[in-house]
Amino acid sequence: MAVVQVPAAKIALSTASVYPESTAAAFEIASRLGYDGVEVMVWTDPVSQDPEALKRLSDYHEVPVVAVHAPCLIITQRVWGTEPWAKLVRARNAADLLGATTVVVHPPFRWQRDYARDFLAGIRRMSNDTDVRFAVENMFPLRARGRAVTPYAPDWDPTDEDFPDFTIDLSHTSVSQSDAMDMARKMDRRLAHVHIADGIGGPRDEHMVPGRGTQPCAELLETLARAGFDGIVVVEVNTRRAESRAEREADLAEALAFTRLHFAAPAEVTTDG
Repeated sequence: MAVVQVPAAKIALSTASVYPESTAAAFEIASRLGYDGVEVMVWTDPVSQDPEALKRLSDYHEVPVVAVHAPCLIITQRVWGTEPWAKLVRARNAADLLGATTVVVHPPFRWQRDYARDFLAGIRRMSNDTDVRFAVENMFPLRARGRAVTPYAPDWDPTDEDFPDFTIDLSHTSVSQSDAMDMARKMDRRLAHVHIADGIGGPRDEHMVPGRGTQPCAELLETLARAGFDGIVVVEVNTRRAESRAEREADLAEALAFTRLHFAAPAEVTTDG
């Protein structure tokens, strides 16, 4: 009889995965499909910016908020103000209120020179002041006409810096044409957070349902399961082209099923005698 071990780590749904539906819809869908929690992408939806409203949604749907994604995108430059450290403080405060263990943060843009200069030291300081993990995410260069431009400082790949915690995103490894398994090994025990998604290595950030692209989604999940991963796995996929709620939910159910299936590893069985 085959015996498997399944880590206790939660599998959560990013609220970005239901776009263009609302943050509130993400809680409802996560609850109905059986996700263990939600990662809130803080963006232009006012509910995503309001920790009290998020707490009410979490309580009503009985779905915990396990992570907060700080507003680091170009379209969220003015969400929670324009000062980047103030955004991270608000993200940490939201995480504290909601009981989330992780804040996901992107490397600074190159034009955020002061922020970039102090980013490593600042993340370390904030990490030392709280139990909340600030998990810095791998990004990707912009590629066009055979050229690659890095909009992040010091780089789109944060693993060359000594951050306390990392997020690995497999759609981003696809765009950057990185070896996801090598990147995960480099992150090692500092890998605290996973954005599970897929891609086919094109120049756009695809966030496909895992298993539909070329990224080693299954291999990574199985490797993490063997290692007893105790972070969080978040389904962060793009369902914008879904023609109906039913089609969107089918994609999200497939993503959850794939993740649960592969986030397991053979267990060592000992017998007496």
